[in-house]
Amino acid sequence: MGLISIAEMRESLYTAVVCDALDSLGYRHQSPRVQLRHLTAAPGTSGGLLVGRCKTTLWADMFHQDPHPYELELRAVDSCHPDDVVIAAAHGSGHSALWGELLSTACRNTGCVGAIVDGAARDVGKMRALGFPVFARGTSPYDSLHRQRVIDLDVPVEIAGVRFAPGDLVFADEDGVVVVPQTVEDEAIARAWKKVHSENEVRDAIRAGMKATDVFAKFGIL
Repeated sequence: MGLISIAEMRESLYTAVVCDALDSLGYRHQSPRVQLRHLTAAPGTSGGLLVGRCKTTLWADMFHQDPHPYELELRAVDSCHPDDVVIAAAHGSGHSALWGELLSTACRNTGCVGAIVDGAARDVGKMRALGFPVFARGTSPYDSLHRQRVIDLDVPVEIAGVRFAPGDLVFADEDGVVVVPQTVEDEAIARAWKKVHSENEVRDAIRAGMKATDVFAKFGIL
C-alpha cells in the first residue's frame, strides 16, 4: 500500500488535495459531480474524513416480489474487511432507501468504516448514534424490500460516470467523494501528502502578510 497508512491519511489528507494530486497525474475525472451528503455527521460539524477501500455493490430497481430478499446485500456486508467502505451504486435512484441502521451495524461489526450510497438511505438518526459515516444522495422512509436489490458485488461500478473498482482507495468529506485507482495510488497519495505539508508553509506565508501573487510565484501552490 505504500509508506503512508490509511490511519495517517485520515489524520492529514482531505478530498480536495487528493483530487489535486490526481489532476497532476492526468486523472481529472475521479470525483462524481453529484451531491453526496454526509447524512450522519453530527449537527454543526463537518463529520470529518472517511477513507477506506471500495467494497462495491451494484443495485437495481425492481417492481416484483423478490424471491431471495436481501440475498446479495447481506453477502456483501458479511464479506467486508477492516477499512472497507461500501459503495452502493444505484444510479441515483430514490425508489427506496437501500441503506439503513441494520446494514450499518452489521458492516461496523466487520471493521467496515462507512458507506457511500448513490441513492437514498434511512434511519439517519440511528446511524448517526452508531457513529457510522454514510454519504448519500438523499433520504427515504421506504424499505428496499421488493423495491431495490443488489444484482452484483465486487465488480467495477460507476457513480455519475466515475469508476469505482474493488480495492480502490476512496475519500469522502463535506467537499465530495474522490476515488484513487490502485494503478496510481502510491504516487497520488505521495503527491497529496507533499502538497498538504507544502500548504502549511503557504498558509504561514500568507498569514505573515505575503501577497497571493508572490506566494504562488514562490511555492507554486494556492
